[in-house]
Amino acid sequence: MPRDLDRPRRLHRTDWMALLSGILFIVLGILILTRSIKDPLVLLPLVVTGLGFSGLVAIIARVFRGK
Repeated sequence: MPRDLDRPRRLHRTDWMALLSGILFIVLGILILTRSIKDPLVLLPLVVTGLGFSGLVAIIARVFRGK
């Protein structure tokens, strides 16, 4: 089936909040599974700081995009 070449290509914008949050949870999961983090109380500040950083990057990206 041939592709329709007359139609303009749509590009997706990167959702920085979702991308960085996903990376954060993957890294924290790896650290928990490898027992690099032994104290569960360390996770709360890491999660809050990581999500705050993700939100900040998402806000800055939106400002530069102009929307």
